[in-house]
Amino acid sequence: MLKNAIMIQGTSSNAGKSLVAAGLCRILKRRGLKVAPFKPQNMSLNSVVTGDGGEIGRAQATQALACEIEPHSDMNPVLLKPLTDVGAQVIIRGRPLRTMTAGQFHDFKPRAMDAVKEAFARLSQEYQAIVIEGAGSPAEINLRQGDIANMGFAEAIDCPVILVGDIDRGGVFAQLVGTLSLLSPSEQARIQGFVINKFRGDQSILQPGIDWLETHTGKKVLGVLPYLENLYMEAEDSLSQDLSIAATEAEQLKVAVIRFPKLSNSTDFDPLSLHPQVDLRYVTDGESLQGFDLIILPGSRSVAADLHWLKKTGLSRAIERHLRYGGKVLGICGGFQMLGQALLDPDAVESREAQTACLGLLEMCTTMAREKTLTKVSGKLTLGGATVTGYEIHMGQSRGEALNRPLVNFVNSHDGAISEDEQIIGTYLHGLFDEAEALKAMLSWAGLKNTIASDYRAVRIKNIDRIADAMEVSLDLAGTLSHLAPEQIHF
Repeated sequence: MLKNAIMIQGTSSNAGKSLVAAGLCRILKRRGLKVAPFKPQNMSLNSVVTGDGGEIGRAQATQALACEIEPHSDMNPVLLKPLTDVGAQVIIRGRPLRTMTAGQFHDFKPRAMDAVKEAFARLSQEYQAIVIEGAGSPAEINLRQGDIANMGFAEAIDCPVILVGDIDRGGVFAQLVGTLSLLSPSEQARIQGFVINKFRGDQSILQPGIDWLETHTGKKVLGVLPYLENLYMEAEDSLSQDLSIAATEAEQLKVAVIRFPKLSNSTDFDPLSLHPQVDLRYVTDGESLQGFDLIILPGSRSVAADLHWLKKTGLSRAIERHLRYGGKVLGICGGFQMLGQALLDPDAVESREAQTACLGLLEMCTTMAREKTLTKVSGKLTLGGATVTGYEIHMGQSRGEALNRPLVNFVNSHDGAISEDEQIIGTYLHGLFDEAEALKAMLSWAGLKNTIASDYRAVRIKNIDRIADAMEVSLDLAGTLSHLAPEQIHF
């Protein structure tokens, strides 16, 4: 088998693949190896822009942080961004190709596999070790033909696999045995062992089950990872975790994020959720916007559709009322476009409507374009001059008088808009809250007094280290990783 890679697969989505992969990346980095993450195929609405101008899933960006390297488009060569229940935008090595139905993508898989293997080969030449993350479950029978995300890729490059199951959901032994039984003989042989994730309590109580599992399957249980209270990891899917873990009696600012049906890049608001003075709630149809200091319109994978939903639910009228009573409104990416006068889509990029009326809160219009803007940026907020870093991912270009009062100044350009009364701000910048000083400036604009310092990057690193520390204690590292390291590195 391949000596410089290991693949982490799970019995289901959210079994702990991303967590285990990030932890292994950190452990290998601690031992001095040059290590990189890799995910052949990802389906996620939470993405980042890489230094080479590509777009990848946020989980691989987090794993790159664990490796102390910059994210690169080769780390996630196939990214699927769902646009409808039956279709997704297909992104190959960081750049959008086209929108495909599930059937069309199935036919495209051989070409996608070529892109995956080429990206992996490039990483293999540069890094000593590669930690690969699968997607979903390898036992999804309807997806196994032409698979590039799990065992299909593992077989193609001949790498060992660790299978992760989540005991917190219940039925972990059924998860592991059932998944293993649905694999082919060659795939079963590829499984090096199991990891049981999120265990609470006395492990001795679990031992009889572990003994049975190892006897029944002939596979070793490589470790039982504890349930880590208040663990934060950036989510691949919108709103897949509750981040209200930092709330204290010091809460002062109440923030509502509109939960669009086609919400994207919800991780933009993780720094707010983790801030001890912010009470952040997601608000949807039928819920009140009264009592909030700040309302945020987030990104959307279909701006026109979510605009119609906003008006139909009456939330647009609630936003107008919020402004009349002195509240603040922030729009990010698609939410920024909604704040303008109109959304023009002459080429039917996102909608069949050539023109959609927006909320009319900023003097600007947006024209949808076929070419997606993918840009990593750094600049200064016009509110106090704080440094801000992030990225732009959007299909439209906005123009109008409102842009003459920008939120961010870059070296040769600017971004966003601030209304004359400073009640409304719009921006294309994802990552607006990631830098500590920028977060403080935005919270001050929203009305928070005596803001406590909060460093989002430090929080991310701290939680990566928590995972790695737990795995150092709970995992048989020699049985898991020894083939990846030179003989002089011991586990």
